[in-house]
Amino acid sequence: MSGFEQLLGLFVAAVILAAGARRVGAPYPVFLALGGALLAFLPGAPSFSVPPELVLALFVAPVLLDAAYDASLRDLRDNWAPVASLVVFAVGFTTAAVAVVAHTLIPAMPWAAAIALGAIVAPPDAVAATAVLRPLRPPHRLLTILEGESLLNDATALLIYRLAVGAVAANSFSMTVVAPTFLFAVGGSLVAGPVLGWLFLRVTERVQHVPTAIILQFVSTFGVWILAEHLGLSGVLTTVCYAMMVARTAPEQIPAETRIPTYAVWETVVFALNILAFIFIGLQIRPILESLEAADRVRYFAVAGAVLLTVIVVRLAWHMSFNAALRWRHRQVGFHPPRPMLRPSIGSGVLISWSGMRGIVSLAAAMALPQTFPYRDLIVLTAFSVVLGTLAIQGLTLKPLLRALDLRDDDPVGREVAAARERALQAGLASFAHDRSPAADLVRQEFAAHLTHAPADGGAVDRPRDAHTQIHRGALQAARRSVLDMRANEEIGDDAFHLIEEELDWLEMASGRDTT
Repeated sequence: MSGFEQLLGLFVAAVILAAGARRVGAPYPVFLALGGALLAFLPGAPSFSVPPELVLALFVAPVLLDAAYDASLRDLRDNWAPVASLVVFAVGFTTAAVAVVAHTLIPAMPWAAAIALGAIVAPPDAVAATAVLRPLRPPHRLLTILEGESLLNDATALLIYRLAVGAVAANSFSMTVVAPTFLFAVGGSLVAGPVLGWLFLRVTERVQHVPTAIILQFVSTFGVWILAEHLGLSGVLTTVCYAMMVARTAPEQIPAETRIPTYAVWETVVFALNILAFIFIGLQIRPILESLEAADRVRYFAVAGAVLLTVIVVRLAWHMSFNAALRWRHRQVGFHPPRPMLRPSIGSGVLISWSGMRGIVSLAAAMALPQTFPYRDLIVLTAFSVVLGTLAIQGLTLKPLLRALDLRDDDPVGREVAAARERALQAGLASFAHDRSPAADLVRQEFAAHLTHAPADGGAVDRPRDAHTQIHRGALQAARRSVLDMRANEEIGDDAFHLIEEELDWLEMASGRDTT
């Protein structure tokens, strides 16, 4: 069987695993991790590889941009303290703790290599956590914290990772050299990301061909990451800033006929990249295990188990301590959020602490290590073990934990969607309030049916298509403008915005089909 046929077979198997995960209500990365582990023990499994220097760009950049595009700046700002706590301190403490554990168990392991291992397994991936939690409608604040953490902690971890890998290559580590490099990477990324986003929008604003637009999106995503790395910036931070800049502006200039297929393509690509990451890491595990003596194999698995325990315990200890301090502060000065949200509690702290599953970023960072990197085999095996262990232990117990804690809020996103829907309906109807033609009456019925989720009264009326199209288009433009203004004024967050945007997109597409 050729390599291409083998790859197709692995994709089919991964799709079946993901379907099985959905059927039992488990996050699909859990089943992908188990499938990747099985590859390590299957005789005659295919052999695939990706050049280490391309791994992070290939696997991380699109996944990161997809997450950053949907991130709500308003909600992140409202929850900046817990997000910053997890992004900076939890990642830093986990990296340090893992480095100490690895160096203690393997004294010959250089400190820089141990720190690289810590940085690889430090950042959790919210894909698995939100896949479990979102269908159960947990409090919006918890999802915001987890998604914000997953979006930004990669920047912290991969900056440490890059410095550690560089220290191994240079055979030295100096704070006088590292500090300026770190500051330049952070500051430069915060500037470069928005600038590149602005340039991309200016260059592509006239592109109407949907396949061309989607291709340009992927080319720009990889290009931003590669350019940032060549300039010595943070690929993660630059990509996040780039995506957020595009997300704030693109909805005004991208038509629905482009946006709907674009979202479908990106969702498919992110799913495929997760499949490939677990396949490739599984295929790397087999030769590692085959090359080890029995005693070394036991020692390597002991290190992997110790690191897995470390990442779980450190996150739990840190966040519960932070949660206790936050609750004490609220008792002293009161809880006064800028908008209604769940008050921090022991239960919310436990849920966030237990949502530390590792995923594609850890896998990609491990695969990206140079072949000559000290203890690379140990690091790859440990990274995969931590991903598999956290997904299996935490991922499969997160749903019963949420049900046991019974955490609820008053559905702030739902309320914002209802408010945006009402505002959009009023703005759309107001744009042709004085038009009493049959075409205008039909548009009123369509808008009422779509934006109030109530059936329109009366049947369709014959009308001139051109008049209907013009009125419908003007009403949609007014509705979109009102929703964009609500987001700009922070009356609604990005979660509510994207939901109402999708409704308006389908309304626009339905109108397009009617008028062709």
